[in-house]
Amino acid sequence: MNAVPSPALLKKLPAPAAIQQLHHYAYKARDAEETRHFYEDILGLPLYHIIQSDYVPSTGEYCPYTHFFFRLQDGSFIAFFDIGDDEKPLPSPNTPLWVNHIAFRVDTVDDLEATKARLQAHGVEVLGITDHHIFKSIYFFDPNGIRLELSAQLAGEALMARESRHAHERLAEWTERKEQWRRERAAGTNVVPLKPQTNDRPEFVPANDA
Repeated sequence: MNAVPSPALLKKLPAPAAIQQLHHYAYKARDAEETRHFYEDILGLPLYHIIQSDYVPSTGEYCPYTHFFFRLQDGSFIAFFDIGDDEKPLPSPNTPLWVNHIAFRVDTVDDLEATKARLQAHGVEVLGITDHHIFKSIYFFDPNGIRLELSAQLAGEALMARESRHAHERLAEWTERKEQWRRERAAGTNVVPLKPQTNDRPEFVPANDA
């Protein structure tokens, strides 16, 4: 965990920059054309920009690459690196496949239905439509094994504002429970996974676990 600056130093620090929106999220691609076909021809995101080099500007290391960007409606991008090895990015060995994903927002549930049909027509397996109460989603994998989600927002600004008022309180409760769980695990008195203090999705609890 990063060190916390002293109160005196915190007072001298400039305010954080106003982060306006996501600029881009970058992944490794197995093949640039395969990825272009999926994102541009199937999902409708236009190929917008390409950067090519032999050296990585941030680290200086030698690794020839083609870095290519697809533009979303709000001006943000999803981007990829083809480093010429014809290999997909490997999943994290300690993370379930459903955890790491990127979600894109669409306007309506009808848009989810239409995109699901389009993906399935191209042989892409799709999960959902899944009801998350404040939004509905479909899930699928791109050619690189990256899990994607399309979401249609259901909740309005008023409901989301009410939800935001309790976010810090709920996270603090989780943190307190996690600290207790760590102490019990260290003492060898608790080996079960940590469960949250509330269950916002009771409809998915099997009857024998209720």
